[in-house]
Amino acid sequence: MNALDKRKIIIDTDPGIDDAVAIAIALFDETLDVKLITTVAGNVDVEKTTNNALKLVEFFGKDVPVAKGVKKPLVLELEDASEIHGKSGLDGYEFKEPSRKPLEDKAILAMKKVIMESDSPITLMPIGPLTNIALLLSVYPEVKGNIQEIVLMGGSTTRGNKTPMGEFNMATDPEAADIVFRSGLSIVMCGLDLGENALLYKEDSERIRRLNKTGDMIYSLFKHYRGGSLHKGLKMYDSFAIAYIVEPEMFKTQDCYVAVETSSPLTKGCTVVDLNNYWGKKSNVKVCLGVDEDRFKEWLINAIAKCI
Repeated sequence: MNALDKRKIIIDTDPGIDDAVAIAIALFDETLDVKLITTVAGNVDVEKTTNNALKLVEFFGKDVPVAKGVKKPLVLELEDASEIHGKSGLDGYEFKEPSRKPLEDKAILAMKKVIMESDSPITLMPIGPLTNIALLLSVYPEVKGNIQEIVLMGGSTTRGNKTPMGEFNMATDPEAADIVFRSGLSIVMCGLDLGENALLYKEDSERIRRLNKTGDMIYSLFKHYRGGSLHKGLKMYDSFAIAYIVEPEMFKTQDCYVAVETSSPLTKGCTVVDLNNYWGKKSNVKVCLGVDEDRFKEWLINAIAKCI
């Protein structure tokens, strides 16, 4: 495919084991042009997520710039998920320490430059808390005119995995999520519900291990991933965002009004999805309600097969 025809994306991420899988797929998809990777505090602190992003880019042999984002949510203190992803965020594989450094520009300035200088609209793919994206839209609202859409992993139509009603990315920075969801931009929400059903089992992970160098690396991470287990099934949350960008037809979606709870101590970070339009408000989010599970699994394995 001609480089001019490729879809330009920015990945905002907090690697994270399932982030690593999504990043691998995006970097080797021949229809995509990853212009920038920005990092955010989430699964682990931003120093570690930045170092992990640099490790991954170097591992894959890609010349994609990495910019470091903010170190904490807008209001709350950071409560990471190192119990799921390990102390480093990528426990289970010995990466070389990266030789490259992050850009001097911080994440939101780097994003602004890429978006404003692009000759075609940019897709944002946030797969961590939405802190950087909220700051970008607040500090540089002029970028909205050259953003095609935001395809994010986060939220839920039911319950949570950080609090009873809060999915991790939303509940880590509810105020940021609220800003993004009220931005007026085209938003696609690939939520927690998808990952609860489309699982990778041990035989799937063994197939991935045998594919290539990337598959072996991913399998090593999987053995330490606590987003499920090799035997009970692993939840590939972040890969749904890249799957939607590349093959949206495998998803069942519904346009809905979605609000983020920011004040209740019981439900802070909950994404309230008005599936039945009780409020009569204009839809602001395309919500992914389901995915063809067999097709997703084969797509994911085939996508990893295209990596090094």
